[in-house]
Amino acid sequence: MKDDSSVAALAGRLRAEVQRMSPGERLPSSRALVERHRVSPVTVSRALGLLAAEGLVVTRPGSGAFAAPRAEAAARPADFGWQALTLGDRSVDPSGVSWLLTPAPDGVVALSGGYLHPALQPVRALATAAARAARRPDAWEMPRLGGAPELRAWFARTVGGAVSPADVLITSGGQQSLTTVLRALLPPGSPVLVESPTYLGVLAVARASGLHPVPVPVDAGGVRPDLLAEAFAISGARVFYTQPAFHNPTGTVLDAGRRERVLEAARAAGAFVVEDDYARYLGVDAPPPPLIAQDADGRVVHVASLTKATAPSLRVAAVVARGPVAERIRATQLVEEFFPARPLQETLLELVSSPGWPRHLRTVRAALRSRRDALLTALARDLPELRVDRPAGGLHLWARLPDGVDDTALAEAALRAGVLVSAGRPFFPAEAPAPHLRISYGTAASEAELAEGVRRLASVLRS
Repeated sequence: MKDDSSVAALAGRLRAEVQRMSPGERLPSSRALVERHRVSPVTVSRALGLLAAEGLVVTRPGSGAFAAPRAEAAARPADFGWQALTLGDRSVDPSGVSWLLTPAPDGVVALSGGYLHPALQPVRALATAAARAARRPDAWEMPRLGGAPELRAWFARTVGGAVSPADVLITSGGQQSLTTVLRALLPPGSPVLVESPTYLGVLAVARASGLHPVPVPVDAGGVRPDLLAEAFAISGARVFYTQPAFHNPTGTVLDAGRRERVLEAARAAGAFVVEDDYARYLGVDAPPPPLIAQDADGRVVHVASLTKATAPSLRVAAVVARGPVAERIRATQLVEEFFPARPLQETLLELVSSPGWPRHLRTVRAALRSRRDALLTALARDLPELRVDRPAGGLHLWARLPDGVDDTALAEAALRAGVLVSAGRPFFPAEAPAPHLRISYGTAASEAELAEGVRRLASVLRS
């Protein structure tokens, strides 16, 4: 984040300088810019790259960077008013997802976010894997439809049960998987059952696809099967979306006694269960086998993602399905995106096949355990009025605020005070029954930063 800020700051200074220059005038050399602005050569290169992307400079290898020719100013501003009528009243609301993907500003403690802190990401291993993948002669050729056979086989082994490589479809990340699966299973206007609270991204996908999320309450043991059966009967829904392991945002794991009852409820309704297994490799404690491992009749559509355990831009995941639904999902993926990029598939295969992969997972699990416990200790010391459970894995704590607290206003005030947390209200598909915060322990830089974030949050809540 600091490097990105340095690049942006230098680009801003150079932008003002270029705008005073004549078209074709040469900028100072990279060495001169390094000395003048006291930055690294990489920062200079990236700043010039930003200006080139904006069309303000032209770079010529061996000659330097030059002020680009200026486009003629438009005679009058363009009128886009006609688009509102043509687009109609359908809208796509990205606010919840964009909040989770927006990095914390400089000086703000990040207790919200969906990815590991960079210090916990396998950056060097990824660089090595990407370099090896890119050197393959066929790296940029079209991949096999359905995904690289070796990668499909790896996912089949890790999911377990009766899953075979033929049941696995490689996709462009977990979010794209959910989009493809829901569009394949349900036509616009259909209800879809979701846990309440649930992952913001699935609510955004469902609503953008014209689906109607129907809430099913979650408690400390996961989704309640009795209320799930009731929701199926009342709504007529044919799909239930669930996160049985390290549920986001609550961190719960579906109780062993409820797993078969969930499948029974879906079986009685003639419905599918979409199992989002996004956090299997983020378990402080070992998670139970996925639901699909005990599914005998193709009821479960399983989504397996490694992005959370690796890095945000490794957008590769897998959808596991059996029977006619598998063909429907494959056909939907094919018409929507053709196939995931082959270099990313090959990079992931190199990574998970390397000796460093199990070491990385052990390191991440140990770090998450330590950070989770440090966050719980800080909350017990500085915010004893919050009610929190000890999650068995994932990246987040779910904190129950005192009655009467406006969680959205609190999150906004906390950001102004230098700590980023997520209000609980957007995680509920309908009215929130009580105020909550989602507080992340995998996104901060250190345990000391977690403690400082809690201290800042406590001062805001008390004020």
